[in-house]
Amino acid sequence: MFLFLVVALAVVVAAVTLAVVGGGGEGPLPEAVPERLHDPLPPDRPLSRADVDDLRFPLAARGYRMADVDDALNRLAAELAERDARIADLETALAGARAAAHTAHDAPTPLDKPAHGPEDQQ
Repeated sequence: MFLFLVVALAVVVAAVTLAVVGGGGEGPLPEAVPERLHDPLPPDRPLSRADVDDLRFPLAARGYRMADVDDALNRLAAELAERDARIADLETALAGARAAAHTAHDAPTPLDKPAHGPEDQQ
């Protein structure tokens, strides 16, 4: 019985080995094409929260492909920097507008001047 199990195991190992290395008649197993990230981030508009939530990276042998993750993070960093610069510009413009409005409000208007000038007091 033990000899039968050893022979059966050897036959199974040989069959699997032949199938993997190409002894099955069809040639070796085809090379698996590595799964790549097809950039799902829209190039024609700014990113939204939903775009980031929907982002999924393909798995590699030891986790995620570093190049795919780096590309996505670089894109996010560039858009965040652009938004930060735009926000800073808008805040500067708002502060300038507020200062101009405040200056215009404090400046004397023609109605604030006295009705009688020095020549009228004589």
